[in-house]
Parts: sequence; structure tokens; C-alpha cells
Amino acid sequence: MLDFKVDNETCISCGQCASDCPAMIISMETNLPTIDPELEQYCIRCMHCVAICSEGSVSILGYNPEQGISVSDSVLPTSDQVEVLIKARRTTRNYQDRNVDAELITKMINVASHAPSGHNDRGLHFSVIDDKGVLFDLRSIVYEEMEKIISAGELPEDLEMFVDILDAWKQTGKDIIFRNAPHLLLVSADIDSAAPQQDAIIALSSFELYANSNKIGTVWNGLATLTFSELLPSLQKKLGIPETHQLEYVMGFGHPAIWYKRTIERQSPAINRITSID
Repeated sequence: MLDFKVDNETCISCGQCASDCPAMIISMETNLPTIDPELEQYCIRCMHCVAICSEGSVSILGYNPEQGISVSDSVLPTSDQVEVLIKARRTTRNYQDRNVDAELITKMINVASHAPSGHNDRGLHFSVIDDKGVLFDLRSIVYEEMEKIISAGELPEDLEMFVDILDAWKQTGKDIIFRNAPHLLLVSADIDSAAPQQDAIIALSSFELYANSNKIGTVWNGLATLTFSELLPSLQKKLGIPETHQLEYVMGFGHPAIWYKRTIERQSPAINRITSID
């Protein structure tokens, strides 16, 4: 049951909820929005109907308009502020040896979960290591297991780079895989989702920008992703990744040990303006 409700006293019958419904299941035949019970199965749970209602008259799935944030020019960042946030974002490879507040981590993940999702499937699973001590233990396990694989001559083809990574760890203590980040966010997706990999990357992009707005540094960790996907996939179960999911990407994060003081300008992008189709 969608529990679709309309406040008859405040609804102005504008029809915006019906016209903006992606599934086109909201009807205005009675001059008030309704959903035929037989069409409820086609709802993708986007809640556009709640978000677009100027009068706050629509509720669905137990969600009331009062639970949302009222969007106005006064609460939205300016375009200049968004530009600086995007341009100032840089990969962080040097971190302070302390934890990020657990409540802030939870909030960052919650905000990132609002990112667009193919067909609004929302099939992502966020596995987070929010204590640097746990990541320290995981780091030790990873390098120990990596050494066993390399010593046994069982290193998978095309993963020869891990020989040098292990040497750097053993000889100098340099952690190339995790970059000494105190926290790790592993995003997996239900393999039956419409766009599992895309959903994960978009969510992590949102997480990264919101993290940076909180002065938390991030690193897109391709090596950690490769480690848990190809080198040591057995660790996924220990990390709580569901069996029906596929690990899509890993991001390290934490309080940065350095902070970049300015943006930089990059080479102009290649832009192809399509003015006509012959």
C-alpha cells in the first residue's frame, strides 16, 4: 500500500503532482489527485508528488511534507559557492591520526543516499569503517594475506603491481593501498538493480562533495577496490557486503593533514556543440 493521502482543505487542484509523476499513475479526474489501487504497483517511490506540492498537501509511503526541508533561494547555495566546492575538491592522501565524529559520518552517508538512482531502485549498501583501530586491523590482514598469495605464486594475472605495493609496506611502512586513511566506505549494489555501478559512483560523488563541505578529505581508492574485488574477495563477507551484492567502489576519508589553499584551472574541456542533425 502506498498510503497516498491528499489534504482536501489545502489542495488547490493544480495538478502538478500528476503531471510530474514519472510513472504517470496520479489521476486528476475527480479534480483531486488520486491513485487507482491497481496502478500502485507501478510507483517507483520517488516521492516527486510530495516534493512538488506548493501547498504541502500530499503524503505518500508514510512520509509527510513537514518532514522535508523547505527549498528556497535563501537555503540553496549560490552558483559561485557550488563552483568553488567543485573546483576546490582534491584527492586527500595525507590524514590526521584521529577519528571523524561518528554522527557526522552517519549524516554524510545519509545525505549521499539521496543521490540519483537508476529507476530509483535504491539498491546500494554502505559498509563503513568508522574507527581507525578497525581499519588498522584490516590493513594488517590485507598485507598478511597479500604476502601469502605472492609467496605461494598465486597472484592473479595483471595484478603484479601488488608485489611492489607489498615491498613498500615491508621495507618502509608505506601504505599505498589505504593511504593511511582512518576510515573506509565500501559501496556495493544489488546485482539486479537497473544501474548498480552508476548508482554507486553517483552516491560516492555526492558523499565526497558533502564531506569536503564539512572539511573532511576523501580519496577514490581504486587499489582498495581491486584488493577486495580481485585479490581478496573472501574479505567481502567479513566486511558485511551482502552475497547478492557486487562491490562497486571504495572511498577512503578522514580529517586531512593538509588543506589546499586555492582552486586551480584545468585545460578547457572538449565541447562538441550539436547544432543540427543531417
